This record gives sequence, C-alpha cells and structure tokens, in this order.
Amino acid sequence: MTTRARKSGNGTSKSKSWVEAELEDSLDEELEMEIDDARISEEVRNITALRHESNIDRRVYFHELLRLQSELVKLQDWIIHTKQKVVVIFEGRDAAGKGGVIKRVTQRLNPRFCRVVALPAPTERERSQWYFQRYVPHLPAGGEIVLFDRSWYNRAGVERVMGFCTEEQAEAFLRVCPGFERELVRSGIQLIKYFFDVSQEEQERRFRDRIEDPRKQWKLSPMDLESYRRWWAYTAAYKEMIEATDSEFAPWHKVPADDKRRARLNCISHLLSLIPYEAVAQQNHELGKRNKPKGTPAEPLFAHVVPDRF
Repeated sequence: MTTRARKSGNGTSKSKSWVEAELEDSLDEELEMEIDDARISEEVRNITALRHESNIDRRVYFHELLRLQSELVKLQDWIIHTKQKVVVIFEGRDAAGKGGVIKRVTQRLNPRFCRVVALPAPTERERSQWYFQRYVPHLPAGGEIVLFDRSWYNRAGVERVMGFCTEEQAEAFLRVCPGFERELVRSGIQLIKYFFDVSQEEQERRFRDRIEDPRKQWKLSPMDLESYRRWWAYTAAYKEMIEATDSEFAPWHKVPADDKRRARLNCISHLLSLIPYEAVAQQNHELGKRNKPKGTPAEPLFAHVVPDRF
C-alpha cells in the first residue's frame, strides 16, 4: 500500500500521510480509556499510600498494544479459516482489571466470531438445572472465540463465599469440574484459564477510586464492598479452587495485575503464545467503479441537521 500526502484546502501538502492519520484515529478509543483511568479524584491522589503508576511508558504501551492487537487479528483469521474453537476464561479478584483486558482483546476483532459472555445471576429455573447447563449454550462453534468474563467458577468463588450455594454444592463442583473441562477439550475446544491477582493495597486504591469518581461509581456494587471485607475468605476459596481444577489439559495461568498496562500486555502476549496460529492469505478487494445513472440524482433533503459545533 502506498502512502500519498493529503492536500489541505489551500493546496499545501500535509506532513502526515493518510495512513498515519488512520493510525492516529485508531488510537483514539484506547487513548480515551487511558485518560479516563488517569483521572483520579484529588482526594484519592492525596492518599500517598494508595497512589500507583504504571512503570511502562505510555508510548511503549501503545506501541506494544497495537502490535499485539494486530497479531490478535491474525489469530482470529486463522481460527475462522481452520474452524478452531477457543474458550478463554477470565477469573480473579474484584477490581483486578479483567474487564480492561477483555476490552483490549476484543477491541479490533470481528464481533461476529468473537463474543464476550458475562452471565447475570441465575434465574429460578436455572438454579434447578444441572449447574453447567446454562453455560453450555454459550460455547463456541467452529471458527469462534468466546471470552467468559467470569464463568462456571462462580460456584467456587462468589457463590461459596457469599453463601449462595451450600458447602456440599461447592465441593461437588470442585469434584465434577475437571471432568467437565476434560470433555470440552476432547470435543476440540482449546480451553485457556486466567486468574487475575491483585494485592490488597491496589484493590483498596481501585475501590476508593470508584467511590470518589462519579463516572466510575457504576462499577461499584454491594457485592464488591462485601468481597473487599471478605478478602481472606476469598483467598481460601480461590486456593482450594486452583488446587482442585488446575490440570494438564486446562491449567490455570496467574496474571499479576497490580500494574494494569503490564497485565494487559502480558496476558495478550501469553494468549497469543498458546495457540500455534499462522498468517492466512487475505482476499484482494478492489472498489471498482460506481454505477453512475443518467442525469444527476437528487440529494435527499433533511429538515433537521446536526449543528456543526466542533
């Protein structure tokens, strides 16, 4: 692809090519999210013990993120082409940054072949079903990637700690889960499991950030506050969960997540390393020519036009 300098209204050549302009435009969404992450209330910033900055330079972060996202596009092309089935599970502490990683993974992928599953609390009918039953319809077909933003492991974590299931149900889950996952793998699904781990200090900083920043308060739920209070109960539950369900065919991968940028880059890089994808030849597309009708077609007339304020 050749780069051609654009001409401004007075005929002078702009210093940046249209390719560079498109690249800058593609950064906008990520840049907006990064700025939003950086806007912490003054009250939180003044709590010195809770201040935290990434030790990855922003320019390095953007460069590496775009590179990894380009590889994710190649990975998806290969998965579609070869009809692979991939499931990625994201579990971990509350406020550990799972959602941020999922956003960066899906940001440039084709949503028709990559979807995020984040199920709400089970209905009365679902509570009467086999526990894994409500997750099965969301498993991928050939050529698809499914990312579970929390998963069947709710039973070993939040349900167990908060008393939404009995101890007998939780223990039964831990016994049955490895066999369930073995059958998924035998069916041709590549199952990848990540656990995002965050320190007590960093989790507290992020919760305080959500409390003080009106734009982030929607992220904070009564369940989050309760999970903060029950740190050690979750620690014990997660320890037992990992020990019971870490297997050769579906191992757990811990993601240290105190540094959000580092966690995102490390997780995406690791995900790419687990699947032996190859570049897929792309079809060449040509725009061709527009079909010009006889006469000049009339432009549609709009009674209302959005004001040009920017």
